[in-house]
Amino acid sequence: MRLTDVSSFALLAVVVAAAGFALVSSAADGQRREAVADPQGNLHVPSRYRSDYEFLGAWAIAADKEKGSKEIHTVYATPGTIAAYHKTQHFPDGTVLVKEVYETTTAPMTTGTVSHAQTLKGWFVMVKDSNNSHPENLLWGDGWGWSWFDAGDPMKTTSNNYRTNCLYCHVPAKSTDWIYTGGYPPLK
Repeated sequence: MRLTDVSSFALLAVVVAAAGFALVSSAADGQRREAVADPQGNLHVPSRYRSDYEFLGAWAIAADKEKGSKEIHTVYATPGTIAAYHKTQHFPDGTVLVKEVYETTTAPMTTGTVSHAQTLKGWFVMVKDSNNSHPENLLWGDGWGWSWFDAGDPMKTTSNNYRTNCLYCHVPAKSTDWIYTGGYPPLK
């Protein structure tokens, strides 16, 4: 690389840093991945999670009164998460979990009454952070970054405080680092 190429690259790095966004981050497998947090800890849904992440599992949320499910939650994790979890029974720092939340449709089929994903409602993103890297950001704490994103905008969270918007759903899973690990067959 020539000196002018290095200078141009350094200038580009400064411009990107000034914009406040990290381009990549390390994942559990040591590979560099798209960062999901800017320097202030604001999260977004990673653009290639379906092709680049590992599938952890899916949850069906029962309908209140009718047959079938009202929602299906499909969960993905950064590559290497499953192997790292098997070694330590913990999620390593930097692990990103992306949960897609779908409204369902339910209908009779030859196998019985079946619910399947119909309409994406949004995403829930969590980033493991045992170092409390963003203490000033109300969406980080208890070892994770937490954010909900409506389906229309994967770049802008509608959450404003993880304690009031997110944590209450995870209280039963406190002993497993706030994650319902029992529902993910690859972690067993």
